[in-house]
Amino acid sequence: MPLDLIFMGPPGAGKGTQAARVAPLHGLAHIATGDMLREAVRDGSELGRVAKEIMARGDLVPDDVIIGMFRERLSAPDTEGGFILDGFPRTLAQAQALDSMLAELGRGISSVPVFELGLEQLLERVSGRRVCREAEHVYHVVSAPPKTSGTCDIDGSELYQRDDDTEPVIRARYQKQWVEAAKPVVDHYDAAGLVVFIDAGGSREQVSAEIDALLARLGDGS
Repeated sequence: MPLDLIFMGPPGAGKGTQAARVAPLHGLAHIATGDMLREAVRDGSELGRVAKEIMARGDLVPDDVIIGMFRERLSAPDTEGGFILDGFPRTLAQAQALDSMLAELGRGISSVPVFELGLEQLLERVSGRRVCREAEHVYHVVSAPPKTSGTCDIDGSELYQRDDDTEPVIRARYQKQWVEAAKPVVDHYDAAGLVVFIDAGGSREQVSAEIDALLARLGDGS
């Protein structure tokens, strides 16, 4: 059976970093809502223009838009061996729609690692994040600064703070997307025995070790 995973946690908890590390190691497709939406913003599509305004407010993109995007994405060949969903589902309606999509394909979720991290730690992490305009290489003003302030080490383009990385938006996203919207989703998968809580407050190496141990257990069926 394919290894189908959902990485959950508040924005900035590190689930995207772990998904990007784990996916190529296990031949999984890494499907990130944020990346899909930001690509639409860069392309200037109708969805992108709507998404830009919504993300700048820290609000959720409507369920029907996100569900439609993921229905199309899950039909791609690179998902056949399994996937990691990062940022979806974010509401109970999305989770129920995903369950139905997978059931139609004869598949089901293998596990739901939930990355736990408090608001103050998130503010410290995310408000210091900077990305380059050319390819969105990621830096942090404290923990991973560039060699030259404001300039990407890799391609030399300008570094900037994304609209959704400012403190007011982080607080809004944490409340709306995590505290309010995500709890029913976590409860939904927890009731099915799929949730595994991950302490995202540790070092990257510690979090990686927890994730690797989980995938080893899933791989040997324990």
